Amino acid sequence: MTPESESEFREYVESRRDALLRTAFLTCGDWHRAEDAVQTSMIKLYGAWNRIRRETTDAYTRRILANVLVDQTRRGWFRRENSYADPPEQTGDTSGADDQTEAAAILARLPLRQRATLVLRFWEDQSVEQTARILRCSTGTVKSNTSRGLKTLRDYYATSNLASQGSK
Repeated sequence: MTPESESEFREYVESRRDALLRTAFLTCGDWHRAEDAVQTSMIKLYGAWNRIRRETTDAYTRRILANVLVDQTRRGWFRRENSYADPPEQTGDTSGADDQTEAAAILARLPLRQRATLVLRFWEDQSVEQTARILRCSTGTVKSNTSRGLKTLRDYYATSNLASQGSK
């Protein structure tokens, strides 16, 4: 890789890392797995950096991330590591952290493909066609996963609102 190309890669990673990390976290629901997935994705992207067109880099990176997250769930229990250490203390502004944690907990109730579909469609603001390309499935599958995922979320909110109103 040339020095200019390596510099471009470094700039791209620095500018997109946080967004990719949020996407991975919302998809898998675990910060440690999300960080591992983003790191693995960046390693794979580095290997392909000279072959990809710059205007499609974001789409290519999202596809890599989606594949890495799916691959992580395919691993057997014997290959997964469990982390038991307490998470580090939060520093700085955490006003949106509770909302993100709640969203991740709700999304964790969904199967991985529905979760990935909803995150790509509504968090990453991808079209049905773009989501289908990233997940390598048909547009019909994207639509059905979106519909099922949203129905599950609506049902969850309906039952949680009923439960909270009943406790008042």
